[in-house]
Amino acid sequence: MISTERFEELVEEALASIPDEFWQVVDNLAVTVEQWPSRAQLTSTDTRVGHTLLGLYEGVPLTERSQYYGLVPPDKITIFRGPILRMCAPDDEDAVREQVRRTVLHEVAHHFGISDERLREIGAY
Repeated sequence: MISTERFEELVEEALASIPDEFWQVVDNLAVTVEQWPSRAQLTSTDTRVGHTLLGLYEGVPLTERSQYYGLVPPDKITIFRGPILRMCAPDDEDAVREQVRRTVLHEVAHHFGISDERLREIGAY
């Protein structure tokens, strides 16, 4: 089983793989790791029974911010360890690394204002 500490390192590794040009645009964003999504998080995303929430972006995408955006808490990306380990063989670090990377990039895309529909259109998942 991949430890919480190692899982967090894989999230950091995924974040570090994002090119600097994108980080220059990222604004007011925090990334966290939780074991499982809360009931409120599942409800807010309309996640149906039998489906899995691997990550979640909560905030105001860059494309929706106006001149009045300010003095607000950071947008938040949460990566959920339990569902990712359940989805992958928990001892297969390469599979977990790839799923973590996919999930991190997916949630960062939401920070940039890219919808799930658009991600599907471009073949991102």
